[in-house]
Amino acid sequence: MTDQDPRAGEPGTTHFGFRDVPTGEKQKLVGQVFTSVARNYDLMNDLMSLGVHRAWKRYFTGTAQVRRGDSVLDLAGGTGDVARLLADRVGDAGRIVLGDINGDMLRVGRDRMVDGGRVAGFEYVQCNAEALPFPDASFDLVTIAFGLRNVTDKDAALREMLRVLKVGGQARVLEFSEVTAAWFKPVYDFHSFSVLPRLGKLFANDADSYQYLAESIRKHPPQAELRGMMEEAGFARCDYRNLSAGIVAIHTGYKA
Repeated sequence: MTDQDPRAGEPGTTHFGFRDVPTGEKQKLVGQVFTSVARNYDLMNDLMSLGVHRAWKRYFTGTAQVRRGDSVLDLAGGTGDVARLLADRVGDAGRIVLGDINGDMLRVGRDRMVDGGRVAGFEYVQCNAEALPFPDASFDLVTIAFGLRNVTDKDAALREMLRVLKVGGQARVLEFSEVTAAWFKPVYDFHSFSVLPRLGKLFANDADSYQYLAESIRKHPPQAELRGMMEEAGFARCDYRNLSAGIVAIHTGYKA
């Protein structure tokens, strides 16, 4: 693990939105954001994506390499959206572990699963993606949706994802990325920095968290850079697919 985030400004710091903060403080600051938005997580995603995140997640899970009976680790599992979509694909004999560093997010996900009658086949583990508490080669599929950009040491998290995968297993990352259509960038920036914080204030009384989330997207490695990071971590056959003109991208890698 390095002390310097490649997209930060000064040695020993990393980015928290557009601010540079000491590397050791980012996890706590991100935790405060997601504790704040936990109960309004679906609203947050609806405001950030204008509701399209639901279609992105369906495509993300529907095209994943997974079969009935497989074991799946869903990191940054949040309120269980991705895990719920994958459940039908792994079936009753499958296993899905929801991992999230934030206990409030994990409790929201567990409660929603139970309220929806989804109990069997799910496990909930509070864990840091940079140091996963699972043995080597534990999972057939590892997913992380809209969570990697909040990890302090993304390289460490990618290496851990590879470690816990079985040989031949797939890792998939769904994340906000770099818009590819030049004409759309000003519109997207206006929504992100002028509209989104105001909506956060109006609907959740929390403009600051929504401002951070918009800023964190701009600090996240763009498509080609993240593919290179996955290759450097040891993944094989790395590739990505843009959705909605690059607002989000799905990155895929395999354990050889």
